[in-house]
Amino acid sequence: MKKGLLLLLSLFMVCSAAGCTSAPSNKEPSSDGSKTAMKAGTYTAVTPGMNDDVEVTVEVTEDSIVSVTVTKDSETPGIGGALKNAEGEVLIEGGKAPTQLIPEKIVANQSLAVDAVTGATITSAAIVNGVKDCLTQAGANVDEWMSEVALETREDASADVVVIGGGGAGLAAAIAASQGGASVIIIEKNGEVGGDTLVCGAIYNTPDEELQSQVTMTDAVKATIESALAEEPVSEEHEALQKEVQAQWDEYKASGRTDLFDTKEWYALQTWINGDKIANLELVKVLCYNSYEGLEWIESLGMTFSDIISQGAGSLWQRTHTSTMAMGTGFISTYVENIKNSGNITVMTESTAKQLVQDENSKVTGVICTDKAGNEFTVTGNMGVILSTGGFAANSTMVEEYNTSGKWNDLSEVMTTNRFSSSQGDGISMALEVGASLTDMEQIQLLYLGNVKDGQLTKYPPRDVNGTDQIIFINKEGERFVREDGRRDEICLSVIDQTDSMFYMLESGDGAGYVDINDPEWRSADGFTFEYLEENGFIVVADTLEELAGKLNMDAATLQATVDAFNAAVDGAEDEFGRTLFSTKLENGPWVATARQACVHHTMGGVTIDTETRVLDEAGNPISGLYAAGEITGGIHGGNRLGGNAVVDTVVFGKLAGDTIVKDAQ
Repeated sequence: MKKGLLLLLSLFMVCSAAGCTSAPSNKEPSSDGSKTAMKAGTYTAVTPGMNDDVEVTVEVTEDSIVSVTVTKDSETPGIGGALKNAEGEVLIEGGKAPTQLIPEKIVANQSLAVDAVTGATITSAAIVNGVKDCLTQAGANVDEWMSEVALETREDASADVVVIGGGGAGLAAAIAASQGGASVIIIEKNGEVGGDTLVCGAIYNTPDEELQSQVTMTDAVKATIESALAEEPVSEEHEALQKEVQAQWDEYKASGRTDLFDTKEWYALQTWINGDKIANLELVKVLCYNSYEGLEWIESLGMTFSDIISQGAGSLWQRTHTSTMAMGTGFISTYVENIKNSGNITVMTESTAKQLVQDENSKVTGVICTDKAGNEFTVTGNMGVILSTGGFAANSTMVEEYNTSGKWNDLSEVMTTNRFSSSQGDGISMALEVGASLTDMEQIQLLYLGNVKDGQLTKYPPRDVNGTDQIIFINKEGERFVREDGRRDEICLSVIDQTDSMFYMLESGDGAGYVDINDPEWRSADGFTFEYLEENGFIVVADTLEELAGKLNMDAATLQATVDAFNAAVDGAEDEFGRTLFSTKLENGPWVATARQACVHHTMGGVTIDTETRVLDEAGNPISGLYAAGEITGGIHGGNRLGGNAVVDTVVFGKLAGDTIVKDAQ
């Protein structure tokens, strides 16, 4: 019953956006196929899109549509809106956004019956509705502009390497294979490449001696490493890694240094311990030991990061590098530009992989796909296939099936941050059909940064969401309830226990990087103004803490006492929740509260791989011709993925998959 209701609601949302509920035209189409004459000119209309209004401008003559232009939008870059590079240039190598493609199709076909761009139905419909409005203003009979438009079809193709899934890991794999001399075809079901990487927090963990030398190591942070080294080892591998880190730590202390200690071995040990010691430690080492080289590699492709090291949400250590561009657009635009310049990578968007192909020796040699018209075609990979289709966080059925760890109760009522993603687990299903084994499928991660309206990682507060040191979390009663710099799963479990299973991120006008609340030029990470966020209820703003308490229906004295206790901890008092990361006392307005909730975010389980990304069968043997990278794989993150490790996963293992498939073919 519940699933049926959700389906009806989803259909209603799409139908409404597509204009299904609008009043029918009063004019009947002419019997001879001619069209009602329009008044030549330029017209503008505004319709609701995915994030905000979409403005469309249309130029017409008496009998034709001359041009359609999206003149204003706030659609997510690379999904609804155009993907741009750091210079603001529109990139189209990975597919065109609805804001580009739908106008082109309407003009080329002189029809409004164009098919929506896969993965961006609401944005596509908003543009069509805007054009309908403009034609109506011009005196047209809209029904006469609904002639059938043929769907594009695909044909069989071949290359050295086939990559299934054009997210971060898939694009990294394609570029690495291309750098090794291979020709590559990328299969992507959506209208554009990018996947979940496109809308991620764009944080990348790696030890970085130069940047970390600017960070002072506090006693509380020192206690974190001392605690990890004092643990009783659970295996010989654990003990060996622990001894390596102990020797490094002893050397650090003997040197008299005061800057932040970090090494790739400590990064690996911390990642493995905080994944509940479930992950394959050898895979963890591959992730962490190659993280800095991965950073250098993607920077060599043109990627840029901020020159300040931070501690990303749930990352547990100040080793987080942040993109200079919004969300994951920096990573994806960097990949897309390199694909454009490669000369040997082809991207097939709006193409859905259905079944892996094996030869008589059981080697995976390609994939059967379908295009938008429903036609089947086969893409052959002479060297093999790389799976990079993501996890299954957006597939509620799979989430419920594999939610057996005991950590989470029923997740059927919990939103997902991946609501609009393609993380359906289809790559996992295809791998199972050719005998792949699975690892850690029950390990599902929630993230506490979903907005309370739809669960998306959007509508960010003014303070950088990765600035854990400058914010506190308060519940509806105005009290802190968890350490803000702790593990993601522990924070999420605490959030779920609060009133209405939500909380507020509270920030003040203090500290480095303060953003002027009155700055008309400011935009959130996803492009929204202060005014939009406040008017639409995503943030609550007040000049004083007392005023904020009133707006949030909290007891002002309780909220003040909460802030006072936190400020005392900043000054050196023991924090009641064990927080170790402090930099800023919260004292001055304006005050901003942002409502957030815990949502299904990442699935740590997936196909089993070896340390060079070869997919393994149930006996632990590689399946010839099959490789995997990214969230589709299991064994890397264990029971809790550290914030900032997912992008490292896509870069390190994506590049490794591309390198390995070429190496194995030689």
